[in-house]
Amino acid sequence: MTALDAPAGDAEYAVVIPTLGRPSLGACLHALAEATGPGPLRVVLVDDRSDAAGVPLTADVPPSLRTRTIVVPGGARGPAAARNLGWRAAGDVPWIVFLDDDVVPGPTWGDDLTLDLTAATERTAGITARIEVPLPPGRRPTDWERNTAGLAGARWITADMAYRRAALTAVGGFDERFRRAFREDADLALRILDAGWTLTGGRRTTIHPVRPAGRWVSVRLQAGNADDVLMTRLHGRHWWRRAEAPRGRLPLHLAVTGAGVAALGCALLGRPRAAAACAATWLAGTTEFALARILPGPRTRDEILTMTVTSALVPPAATWHWLRGRLAHRKARPLAASGNAEPATAPRPAVRERLRS
Repeated sequence: MTALDAPAGDAEYAVVIPTLGRPSLGACLHALAEATGPGPLRVVLVDDRSDAAGVPLTADVPPSLRTRTIVVPGGARGPAAARNLGWRAAGDVPWIVFLDDDVVPGPTWGDDLTLDLTAATERTAGITARIEVPLPPGRRPTDWERNTAGLAGARWITADMAYRRAALTAVGGFDERFRRAFREDADLALRILDAGWTLTGGRRTTIHPVRPAGRWVSVRLQAGNADDVLMTRLHGRHWWRRAEAPRGRLPLHLAVTGAGVAALGCALLGRPRAAAACAATWLAGTTEFALARILPGPRTRDEILTMTVTSALVPPAATWHWLRGRLAHRKARPLAASGNAEPATAPRPAVRERLRS
């Protein structure tokens, strides 16, 4: 059975892919088309580029998927909003499978997904895939590669996650206050569980390659600390345990940043001994952080330089975004109280383009 065949009954599904127009989208679509098993009834590409106005999305859509693929403008409001537009535009299929535009579904993905869906009970709201992150052979992975490899153990990751449409409708979909590709998946999963549904792991396998990233990627990623503040506001202090998410180093980052600020303050106040003590604390914390990132890695000159410099920048960046999150989300309330759920009479999103052969 090929992707040209349609699934039957309760195993019918649509695929929603938010995209920034990255070249990896073509590889994702071709792997989806070539996988054995029933294919999607519809593929919804949500064009979330900030400069998308008047510029058509360039996507190498395989012939077998062209007549069932539509493009929806996302408005550059982030992946949570893009996924909401996508699943609401997908039609009344029972299941919505969310894929990232940089993943590669496995060769038996369609068959395995069908088995996942047909095995679901009436209370099963979502089924995650097995995510594999290939690492380079013959050397230790870099800090960024290890960070990406952590996705393989992430719970309910929307890189490949199937959700029952009825469950998405019941909880109002993704919370669009999460503007980045971070924590919006954990938030949805916790709200689904709170609503009395169940989530389970599936048998299908999807590859998540390590995409290229610049020297400062670890500093940019600290913006996620603001999203963690929002998660705490919405789900309480112990949401980490429920979501099975790593706690991270934020307490240490706050301490190291505090020591650095105190060293500067004491120096300005003419207290050299206190300034030296605080500076030594900052240096010790920064050195420990750098070594924790350098030692497991390839220890090349470039990697050591990058880890040394960014280890001094990450703690203050994390502190800044944590403080920003506390200010921005100080009045945040759970989604059900914010009026963000889809009204029963909400119109379907406008479709920009239907791809045909």
